[in-house]
Amino acid sequence: MEPQTKRWKGSACDADSWVPYPVLSDEQSQDVELVDAFAAPITNKKATSRLVRELNALYPLSGLQHIKRVRACKDENGPHPLQVLLCLVSDAPDMKVVSIDSLLPSDGAKWEGLGEPFVVQIPAWPPLTRPQFELASRRWPTSFHEDKQVTVALKGELFGPQQKAMMHLYMMAALTAAKAAKDLGMEAVGAVVVDPEKEQIIAVGHDCRGNHPLHHAVMVCIDLVAQSQGSGCYRFDSFTACSFTSPKINASNPEVGPRPYICTGYDLYVTREPCVMCAMALVHSRIGRVFYGTASADGALGTKFKIHSRKDLNHRFEVFRGVLSDQCEHLNRM
Repeated sequence: MEPQTKRWKGSACDADSWVPYPVLSDEQSQDVELVDAFAAPITNKKATSRLVRELNALYPLSGLQHIKRVRACKDENGPHPLQVLLCLVSDAPDMKVVSIDSLLPSDGAKWEGLGEPFVVQIPAWPPLTRPQFELASRRWPTSFHEDKQVTVALKGELFGPQQKAMMHLYMMAALTAAKAAKDLGMEAVGAVVVDPEKEQIIAVGHDCRGNHPLHHAVMVCIDLVAQSQGSGCYRFDSFTACSFTSPKINASNPEVGPRPYICTGYDLYVTREPCVMCAMALVHSRIGRVFYGTASADGALGTKFKIHSRKDLNHRFEVFRGVLSDQCEHLNRM
């Protein structure tokens, strides 16, 4: 199926006019949580290894393996170039006056080389993204196992010009379907399911709730994909903008490879962020990625919920927002 598109105001494929950004999980997108800890300057640099060994035995900082025990002092001209974490404030003994003697067992020789303690805030959990890492590192040195794809995606640089050109084409097909729905007196929402490997549109659908209360654009598209595989529950013949095509078959060897389970490995382009019902249908249909143009007040893929990233579900998928965002937002105002 070739994408059917109409001319829209501002529809030229300008690579700088929109950027697809990832919709990350709460853990990846939330602010860094901080916890109070005691630190102290190391007054004798040669004692650093011994002090770290003794502190690790006394206060192992359980659950804080991402935290480095020693940091260089920000003031390079200061009298003591290194600082060391002693313990969390919550793990320290009750004391009226904070001092090395009150924090550490009374063995003067063992703790020689430490100055007086002070309170610092350190990251309570490992950073998952580079922005979190940069914020955490301003507080205390932190280890970071970077997901480079997430880093590139957050910069808006994950997709190249050719990929964006195809994304533009697919979302334009969804916009055209949404306009057809509006002309029929239904919600102006359109959706397209794509096989990204073959660069083939499998199904185009729009809101059909004038025919059935559950026929949101995404639900229609999923059913059309099922029809392309010889199944499906409904018929949308009366809606000329809703259509499907069977996936391309290898002509030289048509028996190679089973058909996917509904949307396995497919992408969905939808003009408006899906609701909870549609988001769960995408989970069950095993969608690969979702791209939406504009957010919805009750959206379940970033605005109100993030169903795609829930760890208690048996399938998760990637979500990107902002594809042709201006055109999709304009459609909502029409």
